[in-house]
Amino acid sequence: MKSRKAAFIYSPELEKYNYPPEHPFNITRATRVRKVINSMGLLSGPDRSEIPPEPAERIVLKKFHTARYLHALKTVSKGKFDTEALGMGIGTSDCPVFSGLYDYSVLAAGGTLVAAKLLLTGSADVAFNPSGGYHHAGPERASGFCYINDVALVCTILAEAGKRVLYLDVDVHHGDGVAYAFYDRSDVMTISFHETGRMLFPGTGFEDETGTGAGKGYCVNIPLPAGTFDEQYMKAFEAIALPLIKFYDPDVFVFELGADALAGDPLAHLQLTNNVYADIINHLLTFNKPILATGGGGYNIENTVRAWALAWNVLCGADSGNDANLGMGGVMLESTEWPGGLRDRTIAPSKAQRNAVEPVIETTLEAVKANVFSIHGL
Repeated sequence: MKSRKAAFIYSPELEKYNYPPEHPFNITRATRVRKVINSMGLLSGPDRSEIPPEPAERIVLKKFHTARYLHALKTVSKGKFDTEALGMGIGTSDCPVFSGLYDYSVLAAGGTLVAAKLLLTGSADVAFNPSGGYHHAGPERASGFCYINDVALVCTILAEAGKRVLYLDVDVHHGDGVAYAFYDRSDVMTISFHETGRMLFPGTGFEDETGTGAGKGYCVNIPLPAGTFDEQYMKAFEAIALPLIKFYDPDVFVFELGADALAGDPLAHLQLTNNVYADIINHLLTFNKPILATGGGGYNIENTVRAWALAWNVLCGADSGNDANLGMGGVMLESTEWPGGLRDRTIAPSKAQRNAVEPVIETTLEAVKANVFSIHGL
């Protein structure tokens, strides 16, 4: 196992905030992940550090968001709501107004920016901000529980530093805010694996959405059918993402690690185990490039916390390929529901599930290759 300089981005300051209690987005996920990995000794040691986020500065936020939008966010946070804000998606059931909305959004985004700085200075090889990953927000619109698009911002900043950026999004929802931010650019390649937009918000991210102008072929979408399971997901990843990563030869990865593609998520319909996320991270690590990982979706809280704890375990070089905590999860993780440690048990797909999923994914892979690989001579 290779040890890496790994930074976990977190501060108790984040615990001051929360979405309304009826909302599916739960900010405490990051707190719970931090508690688990700390109990396992994964925040200590010469190559691991815990770094607090810093609120993102307005001048940096304006690299992606408009001044008008930032003003509206700040205004509603002070209790002054108007129809202009609603026209920007602020105050909807998906993106409600709550106490400290602006301060939380700017702090969470700032955590991702701090992570980028650590990678750029060589202070870390990998960095994980579980409070980041707000990939739906647009320059002047709140969307899909997201207000400040930290991942679009950080891709911009890394590109401005002269880095070739590979943005990989495995959230179950299409990473639309990031894909369209770089739709006409080739210095950031976006690859999004997600449940098909025919079934799920935001209704975008189809195989023929491949970029325009200089960005043609640098926006890659792999829509997946309901019921997709580990074997077929990894088949798609290895068939599409790996050849494109090798071709693109990025300087840095930005990895949106939404956990709502896991089986049992109440807002989606894929059937993955968290072993997929560990396998993907291990693939990325073979390229020996810095990795900036963020959180994202994940609405079965227990599953999300376990998946992100496992992701950190792999990122910082503590994973052996077998669950090191097998048999003591109930003690170490303070949950009697995790007797096997961090890794999920494997789930065997039914014959009907295979018959429903496999032909659809095969057709999707052929379409992506025809639409994208041909542009790059692959």
